[in-house]
Amino acid sequence: MNQTWPISTVADAARARITTARVAAAHGVPPLERTRLGAALSARLRRCLTKGGTWQFVLTVARGSLRIDVSPSPVSPADGARPWCVTAPCPEPAAGPVPDAVAGDPTALSEALLGADEDTALVLERLAEQEELVAFHREELHQTNQGVLALHAELDAAGRAQREAFAAERAARREAEDARRRLTFLADASATLTASLNHEEIARLLPELLVPEYARTADVWLFDDAEDERAPSGPRPAAAVIAARTGRPQYAAAHPGGLPGVDDQPPSALHPGRSLLCVPLPTRGAPLGVVTLTPPCERWNPDDAVMLVELTRRAGGALDNARRFEHNRDIAETLQRALLTDLPTTPGLRLAARYLPATYGLNIGGDWYDAFRQPDGSLITVIGDVTGHGLHAAVMMSQLRTALRAYAVDGGSPGELLTRLHLFLHHLQPDLYATAVIARFHPGEPVLTWAAAGHPPPVLRGPDGRVRTLDAKPGAMLGIPLDQEIADHTVPLEPGSTLALYTDGLVERRAQGIDPGIERLAAALGACRAEELDADLDGSADRILDPMLSDSERDDDVCLLLCHIDGHAGSPADSPADSRPRPGS
Repeated sequence: MNQTWPISTVADAARARITTARVAAAHGVPPLERTRLGAALSARLRRCLTKGGTWQFVLTVARGSLRIDVSPSPVSPADGARPWCVTAPCPEPAAGPVPDAVAGDPTALSEALLGADEDTALVLERLAEQEELVAFHREELHQTNQGVLALHAELDAAGRAQREAFAAERAARREAEDARRRLTFLADASATLTASLNHEEIARLLPELLVPEYARTADVWLFDDAEDERAPSGPRPAAAVIAARTGRPQYAAAHPGGLPGVDDQPPSALHPGRSLLCVPLPTRGAPLGVVTLTPPCERWNPDDAVMLVELTRRAGGALDNARRFEHNRDIAETLQRALLTDLPTTPGLRLAARYLPATYGLNIGGDWYDAFRQPDGSLITVIGDVTGHGLHAAVMMSQLRTALRAYAVDGGSPGELLTRLHLFLHHLQPDLYATAVIARFHPGEPVLTWAAAGHPPPVLRGPDGRVRTLDAKPGAMLGIPLDQEIADHTVPLEPGSTLALYTDGLVERRAQGIDPGIERLAAALGACRAEELDADLDGSADRILDPMLSDSERDDDVCLLLCHIDGHAGSPADSPADSRPRPGS
């Protein structure tokens, strides 16, 4: 189908508009599309009429499509007008004959106008439905937006809460890490301070531990025992004096410190520009001193201050323990010097002794040695070991030594003396035991008489350097609930010979036993040269001890007594005894 007619008036344009609407309706173009097509055509025709002239209107229906072309008539390339074209799909062919151009009578135009209004009403109805749908979706979108806003608000609140939780967690973690760091420092510093038993070393270590992490400066003021402990020996901050008098920590600064358990004081006149923390060094009684600290930064951290007060308290305990230990050590050393024997000087016979206690610091133990003369001129040398360490063992050792000297006044051989000591110890201390070995050098006799009770065997070096162990059967330990008579043993004694008496602490080790130690002692004694033994017996004792004590496994007292017969002497003790005592080593 193809229709063409000219348009030069409004009536021509109206007929073209009505014809287009009818053809579109006949070919099943939807009302919305017909209205859109008619509105576009009306607008175009109005422009054409405005320009004037005659326009050619062409309506073509072919292949399921409706096409309208509007162009000037006749077409002139010079006028610059461009053809206008619009198309619309035709879903179905025309159901009946398609009308031609509309007649120009008013009735037909009115019907056409009413038909156009029906399409417009239908479009408006559809538009109203769409507006209702849009309004519904707008309300739905509004509700959705409100929900989204509420969700965003909840998410924002949750985010803030999460950030606050993370911040609190980080703060708690930092606080826990700081607390762990303080506790670790407190434990390590306490271990360092309590490991020393020298109060001067503790006073030196305390500032080294605190500076610079916890204090810029640290001054330790220890009270002089010889003076009043409340009177400072030099200019001291007033806060330090108050801390010494009250026993409470003091803080001196221009502003309150707010430190737990610390009293605030005005700024120090000696250091007006510094903040001072003065903490006493407490003990069971009065403070031993005061530690004055300046902060590492502008102000003290309260937790650091609490840790510093605790560390100072522990330092005070360590200082108190060190001073008590030093006092007891002085007493023990005085007692030990009183208990150790001054070795007698005998022509032809040299003696040298060494004693090393096992008790750390308190130089006193249960090992002992002695050398004295009997009324017949014989020289008795003895070495023994009381079970245990410390003052109790030393007291029993002193009683045994006194009893032995008392028994020796009545004479008697080494075996007889040990037998009497056994009975004495058994009745005096049934739960205490001892071992001992006694060697007697008799004037005019080149024979050594000896006896042992549960003690390691003596070692004898001959003048030719050969060493033998005197391992004849000894008696049992002294003090055990057993009746026994300890036998004497004799061995030839040549000039230049050296007898070594010792305790088990010198030769016994837990991992090896006692026999390897006795072999090492025999080797060390055999390695000594004869001229060294004649000229320097004390130095020889040291040279014997050095390889024996080179390990770190010793946990018992050590006692060594060397008896050396001069190489040029006929026999020991031929000359009267020189009563001048020579200090033991």
